[in-house]
Amino acid sequence: MQVMGISGMPGSGKSIVSDMATEKGALIVSMGDIVREEAKKRGESSKETAKNLRAEHGQYIVAELTIKKIKKIQDEGIEKLIIVEGIRSPHEVEMFKENFDNFIILSVFTNPKIRFERLKLRMREDDSQDYAEFKKRDDTELGFGIGTVIALSDKLIINESDLESFTEKIDEYFSEIGI
Repeated sequence: MQVMGISGMPGSGKSIVSDMATEKGALIVSMGDIVREEAKKRGESSKETAKNLRAEHGQYIVAELTIKKIKKIQDEGIEKLIIVEGIRSPHEVEMFKENFDNFIILSVFTNPKIRFERLKLRMREDDSQDYAEFKKRDDTELGFGIGTVIALSDKLIINESDLESFTEKIDEYFSEIGI
């Protein structure tokens, strides 16, 4: 079973990649969803939960929980491509590489102004309508090391034009790696 990570800043287009992979039969394991599920249990915001989980269990707890979930899927005998969405640090990449043979990272890059406009339209709980808050979230993400993950990824796709062009790039990459 192939395990592949997707990384990128909030609003860059990671979920579009995940949706397209799902259409091709892949399973998505979202690190953000793991945090959101835990936040719901705790009655906290996902931002609070992400910080609290790391304070309680260490900086890489979300990656550890994600790896555990993927291994459970493997134990169930499911033989599909698994996409890990939301990898944020180089150490997390190493953890995945240690646990899954041939682990690769696809990163999506979009400039901040475009991402902010997309997030305003998306309106998820952790998306801000305020540019200063958006920049603060970016700084937090960059503090985790996401910039290094993006810079050192196996493939980088730029998503700064129309949806059709972006999906064509994704399809080309999927063909390259046999998806």
